[in-house]
Amino acid sequence: MLTYIIRRILIAIPILIGVTILNFAIINLAPGSPVDIMIDPSLPPEALEAQKEALGLNDPFYVQYWNWLVNLLQGNLGYSLISFQPVIDIIGERLGPTILLMLTSLIVGLIIAIPLGILSAIKQNSAVDYLATGGAFMGISIPNFFLGLGLIYVFSLQLGILPSGGMGTIGEESSFWDTVLHFVLPVTVLATAIAGKKVRYVRSSVIETLGQDYLRTARAKGLKETIVVNKHALRNALIPIVTVIGLEIPLLFAGAVVTEQIFSWPGIGQLTISSIMSRDYTTLMGLNLIAAFIVLFSNLITDIVYTIVDPRIKYQ
Repeated sequence: MLTYIIRRILIAIPILIGVTILNFAIINLAPGSPVDIMIDPSLPPEALEAQKEALGLNDPFYVQYWNWLVNLLQGNLGYSLISFQPVIDIIGERLGPTILLMLTSLIVGLIIAIPLGILSAIKQNSAVDYLATGGAFMGISIPNFFLGLGLIYVFSLQLGILPSGGMGTIGEESSFWDTVLHFVLPVTVLATAIAGKKVRYVRSSVIETLGQDYLRTARAKGLKETIVVNKHALRNALIPIVTVIGLEIPLLFAGAVVTEQIFSWPGIGQLTISSIMSRDYTTLMGLNLIAAFIVLFSNLITDIVYTIVDPRIKYQ
């Protein structure tokens, strides 16, 4: 297993470099520059060109990328072209709230999806099955921004029982309960999408497993249905479920961009939108690097969890 992990990490290095080259090219091909945002457009063109030269924006693409890569290898993601703060500090301040939001949403979504999917599979073609499947389709179909705005309108504007955004009440001392209240709406939006997708995967996986010969043998021996499902069926049904959970982490990171913007959540998603709007190239490169790392890391963790769920799987 250790050899496999080391090999995967070594493979990930050129992949990360390739992703950064592609992202750097796309960002630099975008029209405009940070100077257009930073400086009064009424200034003469000479002043604009002088500022671009000072920031290195007039250098060829490969020179800009090489400078960025050299700084990265030294543990430096550069400085924001807008605030002139270290990018690593800007991302570090925002990464914690995003990870907390993502993990909470993932856990809540799975707590809903796994039991509901199992129940739907056991009671196939029943009223419970139809309700679970219908609810799953609704969870998938409703866009994050629409559900988020709807929840804000109902629970914040009409009922006034939940805050509409932020991670804490402005002007008040932070408390656990206040943070929980601010979590409710964004977690509901993200967890609804996760549960909607996972209910269908869990249902189909459990249905397929329940039809296996070894489960019919277990029933023939007189084992209770709860033991057949929980001890024998569920563990074998977890392999495809683990796969889709691993794939959900990058998608959840992308979904948090929209959700954080709607709820003014001080995380990576909101920082991504503001960096795009201000054309902050160095911050965007740092965010893209973090996103690529999360994708590769989640895939590695998924492969490791496979060996825990199914001991028959061995990596060399």
